[in-house]
Amino acid sequence: MPDDRIDRVRLSLAFLPLAAPAGGKAPAGHRPPLTEVAFLFAELGTVDGGSGLGFSHAMHAGGPALYAHAKELAPRLLGEDPNDIGRVWEKLVSSAASAGRAGLATQAVAAVDVALWDLKARRANLPLAKLLGAYRRAVPCFHTPSGLPTTPLPEVVDSAQRALARGVGGIKVTVGQPDVAADLERLRVVRDRLGDGVPLMVDANQQWDRATALRVGRVLERLNLVWLEEPLDVHDVDGHAALAGALDTPVGAGELLTSVDEHGRLMAAGGCDHVQPDAPRVGGITPFLRIMALADQHGLGLVTHFAPELHVHLAAAYPRTAWVEHVDWLEPLFEERLEIRAGRLVVPDRPGLGLTLSAQAATWTTDRLEFTETA
Repeated sequence: MPDDRIDRVRLSLAFLPLAAPAGGKAPAGHRPPLTEVAFLFAELGTVDGGSGLGFSHAMHAGGPALYAHAKELAPRLLGEDPNDIGRVWEKLVSSAASAGRAGLATQAVAAVDVALWDLKARRANLPLAKLLGAYRRAVPCFHTPSGLPTTPLPEVVDSAQRALARGVGGIKVTVGQPDVAADLERLRVVRDRLGDGVPLMVDANQQWDRATALRVGRVLERLNLVWLEEPLDVHDVDGHAALAGALDTPVGAGELLTSVDEHGRLMAAGGCDHVQPDAPRVGGITPFLRIMALADQHGLGLVTHFAPELHVHLAAAYPRTAWVEHVDWLEPLFEERLEIRAGRLVVPDRPGLGLTLSAQAATWTTDRLEFTETA
């Protein structure tokens, strides 16, 4: 396409309030419950009138830092060919090399990277999943009734039953109380109330040491879990590998990792049966596709974290077992809604991500800035 270039970049920072506090992934006591999520939005335009929308997110802290870093990088996008997504990703990351190739530096780039892929799929008049090469039209999804292990059990069961009635395909229960016996009783009741036919997952939120994880993991074998998630500190690769080798229950990990390299080390060590990347957290769709290729090579399942509006497309393009986390937090940010059917999230048939920012999103926006080519 002759003279195809980006001629405008709009950035915005929004804080999405949560209807109820949610838990965090840090060890107990390190962070208060989550009450809002910061979003960095990137909207790109091209000389031929094309457009793409992307986003990244930060929980507990980091939203203003994402926005500040994106503002530094945005002018370097002007004049770039939007088709050269890999080269643009490398340019932005390399131009801020002193800030590193993981964490906030690449998470700011993620919003732009997602927007570039959205633009590419919109131009092709294809959903992003089909542009990437979809293996399925709908992806199994699971719901977490509460991110807090201390949420009263009746609330957890009620939320789980409502999610199943809505069509969700599995339930993930958060544990990690100081009293392990209380966690085990909690899980026993949930399994009893939901029945043996409901796919059940358990998220330990990195709360256990190696000995506890092995001891509790052996007890949990009788619950026939789909996976046991983050039983140890996410960076304890050797511990995860030892545990995955000792248990029949599959182990899931990775949602807090922030790069291809970190996920690669986890997979190479045999530290998980299901890898759980978060596209904005690892730097966007471009690095996420590299993680998917590694996961396929290692024969692993894929479980995406957060932002199902984005991840349903990526999971649909994974050749092996894939699950998407059903999180309805982002719904107020967009005009469109995902469809749940028979335990699966349906891949939207709209071009690109199929998303449009809502009017409500503007009310939560605290800052915005636009960059355009000068004549």
